[in-house]
Formats: sequence, C-alpha cells, structure tokens
Amino acid sequence: MPAQLLPVRKNELELLNGRVVRCKECPRLAAYIRKVGREKVKRFADEKYWGRPLPSWGDPGARLLIVGLAPAAHGGNRTGRMFTGDSSGDWLARAMHESGFANKPASVALGDGLVLRDAYITAAARCAPPDNKPLPEELANCSRYLSAELGILRNVQVVLALGKIAFDAYCKASGAKGLAFSHGARFSVAGRTLLASYHPSRQNTNTGRLTWEMWSGIFKTAKSMLC
Repeated sequence: MPAQLLPVRKNELELLNGRVVRCKECPRLAAYIRKVGREKVKRFADEKYWGRPLPSWGDPGARLLIVGLAPAAHGGNRTGRMFTGDSSGDWLARAMHESGFANKPASVALGDGLVLRDAYITAAARCAPPDNKPLPEELANCSRYLSAELGILRNVQVVLALGKIAFDAYCKASGAKGLAFSHGARFSVAGRTLLASYHPSRQNTNTGRLTWEMWSGIFKTAKSMLC
C-alpha cells in the first residue's frame, strides 16, 4: 500500500449508500425485485430476500474500483451484497483473493467475514433487472450514484469494468466518449486507467468465452497498474 493516500470520506459513502437503498426511481425494477423476493426459488425458499436496491461496498480508500452490471435476482438481491451468493460472486471473490484484494476466496452472505483490501465494488444498476437487462432510462437514473462515487473515491487509480454495460456506464459517468469495449482493453480516462473485462456470468464462463486464465490475468494486470 502506498505511504500517501488521500483522506477516506467514509461518511459521504455511507450517506450515498443510504440514498441508494431508499431509491425508487425505477418503478419496473422496484416491482421486479419485490416480486422476486416474494416468490423466491425453491433452493432459497426459507431465506428472507433483501429485495431493495443494493449499496456499493469495499475499502473506501481503494485504488481499484470494480464496476459490475447489476445485482443478480437470486444473488445480491437475495443476500443484500453485490457479487454475493451466486456463481459470478464466486469467480470474483476467488480472483480477488488470489490477487490480494480480498481476505477470503468466497462471497456467500452478509456477515461471512469477507473483507476487501484496496478494492471497492459498485455497479451500473443497483436493482436486479429482468433477464439481466436494465433499460436505458434505468441506467440513466442510476448513473448519478456512480458519478457521485467517482467524486468521493479519490484514491482510485484503476477502474475495472465488467462487461459492456458497465464499461459504457463508467464512460458516461466520467465523460469519456468514443471508447470501444473489448476484453483486456485499457484506456486513460480522467486521470485513471479504465480496464475492460468480460463479465463473469454463467453465459460467459460456461461457454469458455471467459476462461479462468483470462479472468485471473485481468486481476494481475489491474494489480500491476497500481502505484
């Protein structure tokens, strides 16, 4: 960890996350996450779902910011934490642990002891969308939160965007134009490095579009960029 980091503004992040959790800007999403929380799925029938917009989380002094797409209906929308309780969360936690950004290789539930080191996790959309496809106006509503985070997280040097939607969301929030998404692409944006990766969704990992070697390599690259 560098000797000099800017002061951490935890209270501003807490206030922002409080606004996120109370947000009701998108009626379609608000109705969907409540419906999922009521109906559940058989394997989680006995669990109480979070069923609200999800706050971001991690190390407020982080130099690495990870931007995902949106919570999973039976992952984050169930557990109350981004990338927690589903296969994407498993892939992310394992890679972050291997690269020194997390103290454990698994993300199961709130209170599981997982701690992020020098990394902060956010998303383009804070509510689980039907078919994992937020509408443009829903992404626009959520963009205010990402923009606010970029102003608060002053130590961020590298932004890792997971998938094209996350990539485009960060470009919009940071004012970048004309950048094309591709796995492994990197760009200098507003004094930070934007690094792109395929999202660790089942569709990508089960088909081999994103292999473990590719995924692990992205985190090694991100780690090497920090100074």
